Amino acid sequence: MKGSRTNASLVGLSLVGVWFCLSSSALHAQEKDFKTAEIHMTAEDTPNRLTNFGFRAFEPLDQPDENYPTIMIDVDKTFQTIEGFGGAFTDAAAINFGKMPRDRQEEFLTACFDPERGNGYTLCRTTIHSCDYSDEPYTYATVPDDKNLEHFTIDHDRKYRIDFIQRALKTARGNLKLFASPWSPPAWMKTNNNMLYGGKLKPEYFQTWADYFVKYVQAYENEGIPIWGLTVQNEAMAVQVWESCIFTAAEERNFVRDYLGPTLHKHGLADVKLMIWDHNRGIMYQRAEVVYDDPEASKYVWGMGFHWYIGDHFDNVRMVHDAFPDKKLLYTEAGMRGDWRTAVNLAKNMILDLNNWANGWVFWNLVLDENRGPRHAGGTGRGSSIVTFDTRTGELSFNPPHYYFGHFSRFIKPGAKRIACTSNSDDFLATAFVNPDGEVAVVVLNLATSEQLFQVWVQGKTLKYRAPAQALITMVL
Repeated sequence: MKGSRTNASLVGLSLVGVWFCLSSSALHAQEKDFKTAEIHMTAEDTPNRLTNFGFRAFEPLDQPDENYPTIMIDVDKTFQTIEGFGGAFTDAAAINFGKMPRDRQEEFLTACFDPERGNGYTLCRTTIHSCDYSDEPYTYATVPDDKNLEHFTIDHDRKYRIDFIQRALKTARGNLKLFASPWSPPAWMKTNNNMLYGGKLKPEYFQTWADYFVKYVQAYENEGIPIWGLTVQNEAMAVQVWESCIFTAAEERNFVRDYLGPTLHKHGLADVKLMIWDHNRGIMYQRAEVVYDDPEASKYVWGMGFHWYIGDHFDNVRMVHDAFPDKKLLYTEAGMRGDWRTAVNLAKNMILDLNNWANGWVFWNLVLDENRGPRHAGGTGRGSSIVTFDTRTGELSFNPPHYYFGHFSRFIKPGAKRIACTSNSDDFLATAFVNPDGEVAVVVLNLATSEQLFQVWVQGKTLKYRAPAQALITMVL
């Protein structure tokens, strides 16, 4: 399959082009005379959902005052580069998409993937065979002890998921990168002979499991779906009642170093971005240290995936970057409900992760039904998600987190670089990026439960604005 991957020399040329583009865009931003900003806002108890309020003018201000809530940006100081934003093509999302009438499908695809009329998702996740958000446990290798994977097939995914991804790729005009994560090896490869309830990979199947990743990537590429990245194991220390498998940091390091990394390279898949950990922020530094301090393991690893489920621990994200600045950081899963409280928490997490060096942010299921499923591991009760499709009524609902997420995904493009952005108020969080075209996007969250005045200050100029309670505002400069 070497011929199916990008030629290494072309990659080099592409990287030179990206560097030139970013350098040019940064220079353009530095040279800009900031006169106006286009304002977009979403707020509860208002009709505003990513509403465009048009342009507002900057006015001269040499020195900000500490007593006036101010977001200060410096376009001369740049940090990490953004890979993208998006959600997950789970079986649940694909099944719900398949149940939609054609007009609802098109509405959903446009709202999520269209780069001009929708949220413009550019980086998404999917699962390697089943997870808890599947209608049943399944694998691509059902024959026990099939070490050569002669019976490997992705036929199960052809029912719903592959068509869903292909149509999303088309709507995104090809500007959509996909990474994949396993929840568990097949039961016959595991110490507990079960895909559920944890267990570990048996040593005699280490190579077979590495080969399984290669088979998966090749099979999806044959469907016209390139796999941009892989994580070694979803939630590698969590024994769950659904598909799960335990890898200590040392076990993950050894599997990457001795099996998965070499096997990907052997089959011409060295450009696939391999990520470790893929769980919460709490012990992410320890997981990084064990793998990255081993040069033979580290050379195969692009970076680390992480989640938000236990604690905030945003400083740990920065610490991993500071200790291992050549490695990337990607937020890879955020299960959520569809209310306003969740939307505000989503925006807070995104801003703080991005300000602590995250290269992208990906939430969980793209769409769930009225029961927040389907989910073979048991329902989580009636409710909503970021997008809800009611299978009883045919109603498609885009919930508050969808709009808050769009404040990032619509305006911060792949290749954007974070720029210096600070706040002098505990009521306001903000992050800012310069896009490849030189436009600057500033995302501001009002944490207060009341309306607040604030200003954005840049290069001796200020723009004053009024933010409703817990509103999210994106300014494009």
